Amino acid sequence: KIHPREREQVQDRKEEVRRMLIAFPNTSLEKLELIDKIQRSEVSYHFEEEIEASLQMIYEAYYECNNIFGDDNLYVVALGFRLLRQQGYFVSSDVFKKFKDSEGNFEKALTTHVPAMLSFYEATHLRVHGEDILEQALVFTSSHLKSMMPSLSDFFREQVMLALNQPIRMSLPREYSGSTFVKDWFKDYVSGFRWWRDLEFLTKYPFARDRLVESYFWSLSVYFEPKFAMARRMLAKIIALATIIDEIYDVYGSYDELRCFTHVIESSDSGRSAIDQLSSYMRLCYLAILDVYSEMEEELAKKGKTYRLYYAKNEMKKLIRAYFDEAKWYHSDYSVPTFEEYIKVSLVSSGYMMVATISLVGIEDNLMNKYIMDWVTKEPLVVKASTVIARLMDDIAGHEFEQEKGHEPSTVECLMTQNGTSKEEVILELQKLVNDAWEDVNKQCLSPTDVLVLILVRVLNLVRVIDLLYKDGDVFTHSTTHFKDIITSILVDPIP
Repeated sequence: KIHPREREQVQDRKEEVRRMLIAFPNTSLEKLELIDKIQRSEVSYHFEEEIEASLQMIYEAYYECNNIFGDDNLYVVALGFRLLRQQGYFVSSDVFKKFKDSEGNFEKALTTHVPAMLSFYEATHLRVHGEDILEQALVFTSSHLKSMMPSLSDFFREQVMLALNQPIRMSLPREYSGSTFVKDWFKDYVSGFRWWRDLEFLTKYPFARDRLVESYFWSLSVYFEPKFAMARRMLAKIIALATIIDEIYDVYGSYDELRCFTHVIESSDSGRSAIDQLSSYMRLCYLAILDVYSEMEEELAKKGKTYRLYYAKNEMKKLIRAYFDEAKWYHSDYSVPTFEEYIKVSLVSSGYMMVATISLVGIEDNLMNKYIMDWVTKEPLVVKASTVIARLMDDIAGHEFEQEKGHEPSTVECLMTQNGTSKEEVILELQKLVNDAWEDVNKQCLSPTDVLVLILVRVLNLVRVIDLLYKDGDVFTHSTTHFKDIITSILVDPIP
């Protein structure tokens, strides 16, 4: 339980930050740096109105003079550019033309200022298709930052290493405020742990991965704000169950067992009466799904939002069908599918669409409505692009391990077979597709948008988790390694 004194201290800090936001002039560097620091922490939701008001005025000033403060300071221009684009305001990348020389190259003098190079590098990750100047800037900044590292101080070396590995646009909040944040998460997790323990999955499914902690971390990353507690609980349980089901379809279930389970899940009128059709070990999984549905329905009924349950069930059906389609490849003599055949199924089996939909089902905000649920299930470009990122990064990171376990081929094997190219060439091609998909995501997050920023942030945070999980190998599958350190740094040893 959080002590009243702790809550009082948090409230005092909030008021202090709010006063600073109001006091700093909109055209000041101090205002930009404060907004940046707040947005990169998990307390940003406390100041959404003040930040939006400040950035709107900054954008209006930019629009009037077609420049950011009329400043020739690359650090300031790049920071302002990134903050405005992050907020959905379109700022032309032409603001960086003045930093080029007469030959069209970026001025060499820029490389002497590490903060400016870092700021510029971070800004390039908000690029959209066709912005050649930002493509050029990415190569310019990343190459020079890498070459600088041996001569940098420990402080700047750490900053550069972090940025090169995890750019702000692709990363979750990097700073956490400590005990109140962790206690809210721990309360959710304890409830989930009891549910998981009572299911006895650890003993009845010894072949499967136990990823409850990771599932709760995933849901926490999508929405850490206290008001989304119900949504976090729903999402975490679904991810944990989907992980078990994925293992069953990949390595354990027989073809007939999987066919029967798929049929039961897809049958709209299936309930507990359908349990007799399933093998004994699959009954537990099926009952767990039904119980989670019942819990979701009960919670949603309190808010008058039971219509959302349909969307959750429908996406689960699609996911199970995709798992079965992949299992059919494994259980037959079917040759390696073409890339087009594989990607059609594997985009669904990545689970991103299911997770994206269920991440919205539990949101209690009054602005959430049926239009938004229809929007996400129609797979708008921002969701499609995020799904591509999820699928391809998963395959790049985990294809060798999956092949060792005898799983169906991934995009890597499909393209190698189809095009007769090497693994290294295929991975470069897939990484380019991932970068292209990020540009689609960035474009769809610029105003005017189809849905509220509140919704787009959930989609964006989901794909940020994907980047975290798969950039340095499949840390979700091998969570005793790097992912354990990530969870520990945030939930066990947070910044005070």
